[in-house]
Amino acid sequence: MSGRASSRFSAAARDLTLPVAAMTLVVAASNVLLQHPVQVAGLDDKLTWGAFTYPVAFLVTDLTNRRFGPDAARRVVYVSFALAVALSIGLATPRIALASGAAFLVGQLLDVSVFARLRRLAWWRAPLAASLLGSAVDTALFFTLAFAGDAGMSAPVSLAGTGVMTPLWGSLATFDFLVKVAGALVLLAPYAALMASVRPFESVAPAR
Repeated sequence: MSGRASSRFSAAARDLTLPVAAMTLVVAASNVLLQHPVQVAGLDDKLTWGAFTYPVAFLVTDLTNRRFGPDAARRVVYVSFALAVALSIGLATPRIALASGAAFLVGQLLDVSVFARLRRLAWWRAPLAASLLGSAVDTALFFTLAFAGDAGMSAPVSLAGTGVMTPLWGSLATFDFLVKVAGALVLLAPYAALMASVRPFESVAPAR
């Protein structure tokens, strides 16, 4: 590798250090928090605290995609996936860690692809659509892989008091996704606030 190419590679690696660190922290924290139900106002069979932190992962991915492009965003996803799984094994059960890793990888890569396709439309369309689709896939994969067949998580409960019975993990998945939808909408505010400082990668002059 030439000196100039090596310098560019080192600069790119430094640029992605912050998003990798942020992503790893968010995923690891979410894996711990999802083991703790929200024991307020009867929400213990509906929500875990992890539902409130995980949407930040999509904000990190979308800002990285905006600034550095889809290839760099995928690199952040791959590195964060490896780090988060390794860290989560020590913080959560192996099944939860692996389910989280698989769901994270698929959901985030979908987010990257959707954002890249819509990035030239109205500013809010790419982050909102990417986050919603990524969240839907992530939620379905995670709760199925982590809890399906688990006796402690499969007790039948009424879904939001409707009388429709679902396994406990199904109720948690439903409300988890609803919180992620709300999170995707709320996180449009910091995304919009950071747009001026996080320039689109197309506008960045090529390295010389």
